[in-house]
Amino acid sequence: MEAPTALDDRKTATPDHEILDIFTTRWSPRAFADRRVEPEKLRRMLEAARWTMSSYNEQPWRYVVGSRHDDPETYEAVLNALADANQSWAKNAPVLMMAFYKKTFSNNDRSNRAAPHDLGAASAALTFQATAMDLYVHQMAGIEKEVARETFDVPEDFEPMTGLAVGYLGNPEQLSEQMQEAERSPRSRKSLSDFVFGANWDTSTSIVGDD
Repeated sequence: MEAPTALDDRKTATPDHEILDIFTTRWSPRAFADRRVEPEKLRRMLEAARWTMSSYNEQPWRYVVGSRHDDPETYEAVLNALADANQSWAKNAPVLMMAFYKKTFSNNDRSNRAAPHDLGAASAALTFQATAMDLYVHQMAGIEKEVARETFDVPEDFEPMTGLAVGYLGNPEQLSEQMQEAERSPRSRKSLSDFVFGANWDTSTSIVGDD
């Protein structure tokens, strides 16, 4: 069963400044429909990640992708590498991913401190591509890193970072009552003045003040 249209309305952000619609409609559900995600759409999401900027064009991101409908073995492997609390709802998502980053540069083996940042940028890119195709992505920090390492035979130079649940929006009634409440609550964010500073730390810059 698909989620009510009104749920989408509650989750559409109301920004203080004009931004692209794709930023206002993107959000991270836990309820997913039991509907196959077309492989072509997954390829388009990953292509968006492929073309993300990165330090020295290292492209340190790696993804393991499992589809319940097309590759159930990999899907179960990713699911088992998630923390138990995330498994409880992510098991309903038709696609699960695990994201990794390479800790050093390939050309000189020096530490790449930008690698987590660049992986985050790539995952954001694939998320917004998903949003443009009426798909939803919920990223999860709650993973079992050692399980992921062992399951996928991850080289020492790579770090397991996040899990990603992907799919079409589902009905929140499939979730626990606590999760249903979170699913239906309006989105909110800090104001620009809370995180955009000028010369003094923790002091808002005039740039984000009134014109």
